[in-house]
Amino acid sequence: MANLRDIRTRISAIKTTRQVTSAMKMVSAARLKKAQDDVDHIRPYTTRLIGIINDMVSAYPDIKINYTFPGRGDKVVLWVVASNRGLCGAFNSNVVKTVQSLLRTDLKDDYRKGNVEIRVLGKQAWKMLRSRNIAPHVLEEGQLVDPTFARISMLADEMIDEYDLGILKKSIVIYNEFINAAVQEVQVQQFLPISIPEVKRDKPISEYILEPNRQTIVDTLMPKTLRSLFYQVVLESIASEHGARMTSMHKATDNATDLIRELQLSYNKARQSNITNELIEITSGAEALKR
Repeated sequence: MANLRDIRTRISAIKTTRQVTSAMKMVSAARLKKAQDDVDHIRPYTTRLIGIINDMVSAYPDIKINYTFPGRGDKVVLWVVASNRGLCGAFNSNVVKTVQSLLRTDLKDDYRKGNVEIRVLGKQAWKMLRSRNIAPHVLEEGQLVDPTFARISMLADEMIDEYDLGILKKSIVIYNEFINAAVQEVQVQQFLPISIPEVKRDKPISEYILEPNRQTIVDTLMPKTLRSLFYQVVLESIASEHGARMTSMHKATDNATDLIRELQLSYNKARQSNITNELIEITSGAEALKR
């Protein structure tokens, strides 16, 4: 009977775990809907901002675009965007592996000279990097709790100021891009200097009325575009986190159900075996009494 008690205890524990994973799956699914809506709203906005700049450059080649030239400093800022919580599969570990690969390849010389400053958005990536003997310089976690544009743009403004002051050489952002609920792709995106793709047109753009002048408009749009792009990165990462957690908890719930089914079968077999042994003992005792 001790074996039966052990199996019953395991079944009870796994059922409790299944309730937790199922609840986490439903919570992540609800949060994913809002996060996905945020991503769907900001993508056309940032695309249109860059499109306006492209149109103006193609129409007026004399326009000078700020933040597209290499920085005058030596520092390389590496922003790692992850999550504050775990239980989301390989969401955080994939980002950390990409950071390690980048430090061994493209940023090898800068990292060896001590010119790379790693800034982390999310406690889980901070812990993983430290466990791999990589010391991040900055940890930000509150912005993921309430990811408003005003709070996130402050992080972008810090990099913009360092670029303007001649401290920064370049800035790179590593994050998970949201594809769908089941797929997230790690992206390595150079934030500063920004690369604006050129669009060649046969005729100048005429649908814009430019006031006060085209250079002032571009100078005003560029910081806004950078802030919006960084905000989009954070929103993409948050949506990816909820999608990864929902998928992970769905798999965990299914695995718990399969394990309970197997344990229930083992319990029934053990119980049937005990009943058979008891019947044999009773029958043997009755035969012995007859003799």
